[in-house]
Amino acid sequence: MLRNISDDVGRFVGRTAELEQLEAALGEHRLVTLTGSGGVGKSRLALRFASRRDRGLVGVCWADLWPLQDDELLVATVSDAVGLSDHSRRMPLEALCEWLSAQQVPVLLVLDSCEHMADACRHLAAELLTACPGLTILATSRAPLGVHGEHLLSLDPMPCATDALELFIGHATAAGADLTSKRHQDGALEICHRLEGMPLALELAAAQLSHHDIDFVAQQLRAHALAGELRVPAMRQPPWHRSLWTTVGWSHELCTPSERLLWARLSVFRGPFGEDTVRAVCADDRLSASQVTSTLGSLAQKSVLTKQGTGYRMLDTLRDYGRMWLTELGEETVVADRHAGHFLDVARRADAAWAGPGQAGAYQRVSYAHDDLRSALDHLIASSPARAIELAGLLGFFWACCGHLHEAVSLLHRVQDLPRADRRDLNRARWALGVNLLLQGDHIGARRVAADCHQAATADRDHEALLRAAYLTGLEHLLSGRPLDAHAAADQALRESGGDPFGTQARVMCRLVRVFANTGAAALNSAWKEAEDLRRECVDNGEFWTRSYTEYQLAVIALLEERPAAAAAYAHAMLSSKKQIGDNFGLALGLDVLAAALAAKGDGQLAALASAASQIRWHSVGHPQRGTPELAPVRDRCERTIRTLIGDAAYADAHAWVRRQEPSQILARILAGTRNSTD
Repeated sequence: MLRNISDDVGRFVGRTAELEQLEAALGEHRLVTLTGSGGVGKSRLALRFASRRDRGLVGVCWADLWPLQDDELLVATVSDAVGLSDHSRRMPLEALCEWLSAQQVPVLLVLDSCEHMADACRHLAAELLTACPGLTILATSRAPLGVHGEHLLSLDPMPCATDALELFIGHATAAGADLTSKRHQDGALEICHRLEGMPLALELAAAQLSHHDIDFVAQQLRAHALAGELRVPAMRQPPWHRSLWTTVGWSHELCTPSERLLWARLSVFRGPFGEDTVRAVCADDRLSASQVTSTLGSLAQKSVLTKQGTGYRMLDTLRDYGRMWLTELGEETVVADRHAGHFLDVARRADAAWAGPGQAGAYQRVSYAHDDLRSALDHLIASSPARAIELAGLLGFFWACCGHLHEAVSLLHRVQDLPRADRRDLNRARWALGVNLLLQGDHIGARRVAADCHQAATADRDHEALLRAAYLTGLEHLLSGRPLDAHAAADQALRESGGDPFGTQARVMCRLVRVFANTGAAALNSAWKEAEDLRRECVDNGEFWTRSYTEYQLAVIALLEERPAAAAAYAHAMLSSKKQIGDNFGLALGLDVLAAALAAKGDGQLAALASAASQIRWHSVGHPQRGTPELAPVRDRCERTIRTLIGDAAYADAHAWVRRQEPSQILARILAGTRNSTD
């Protein structure tokens, strides 16, 4: 079952009637849109409602649309939210519709913050609702989507004397204020009325009580309301609710100069950000690195920033306000340049860490910074094409491993014709394009790209590029069932390049191709020895991506040699590595071989769970069990064995049960169930 939403939504006050209205509306309508002005609490209400849905009956998926700058990545973002990492050449929307329509329980999809791409969201919602009978959509937007059958629920500000007052006092208490006296409570009620019960405005005002008393806050808000305007750039004010705009502007005025400057510069970020990243992008001679730490803390204390994990994020309303001031300061370009330069360095460091103990951290950093890496690439395409090509080439393989294939192919095609490219960077970007095309099943396109890469690398006498081209060629041969050709391509490149056997990323990849090729050609002794040697070097160097595939190969060989206990041990180790980066392709492979090993050991029930989990993973990548000819006879025998062990009815029940569960929890259960035999 699909579920990617936390049950912990933090402090939530009131909205009892609205929750009941939402429950009733979603019981009758398949598309409900929560509308209302910015800061009224649409996202918080949707999150509260979605987190309370019975996880045994309804799949719940949350898609954050606020980081998107345009609609190019809308389908990819929703696909990520529902657990689809499609590796096929189908249109992304077609794959998404098929994935959702195949779910075994009703699915509630929340599309949060649709207003800045209303047309695209309208089209997406209409297509999904038509193709997926079990799907219900809850959208949040400042305006209706305009889809036929859409039911609108307009969210009003909170009642001032009850919910708004409770919310304000709760935030004020958290800020350290004591509002127990009658005079202070009267002041709090005046503020709630002054701010018309707008939740974000109330939170911003309450945050000021960490530095000021309630009389000052009430007096300042009264003065701003009488003035009727704010000292903000004319003609730039969006049509937000007056009380919220008043409070945002007033909060901005109460900020110190360094807080205002950092607020403006932070608007360049599209996703969450950590302190080190902020120092790299926002610090300069006007705002020192040491100031950044204290200023981040004070902005969070004033509710301008929201804590998210170990980092921060800025709400849309406040980010838009900061961007307005960044433009007014004339810093839009310089901050965007620093932002892009920093994330290019992130990609360079991640690439440099690929073959060592920093690999897992590199994957996590690239995944965490995905929205900002995309934003940096867009900026560089327009401002610095050569660096855009470098960044695309560095990211292409990470995207392939993490399942962002459609996005990677689109962007890598986009940078191919950019001017002023470094030949080596361009060749690497072409290679990354070839890998992503191949994993989508485009063998002809990948073969053509591999030939181009080989020709360019030969002309440049670039040994690393020659090895990369050989890896791509060998991988294409493997996935087409030609192991001898794969071995020849990889072996030739390795012999001609020389050097340290574990010296470069591409050299290690070619060695891995040779392992797979030996297994595919039934040269099991050679495959076992080379896989063990390569795995040992991976362990010594702290590398896990290649190591996990050597463990997969060792598991397959052990199965073919009828050593199921060893096969289960290696499959368990592979899966433990693969889940660190969410590699659905690798997880599907590992679950396949683990299911077969468990069946051969006689553990039919756990084998049935692993088999069902494998089928779900294969479905999520859009290529059911493709490109693994060495496993074809193993899979057939596995299913027959499981059915013999537990019976057809129990086999069907196990598969049905797994389809109703969360994939990550099923994987954890399977790994826990096999831990004793695989340590």
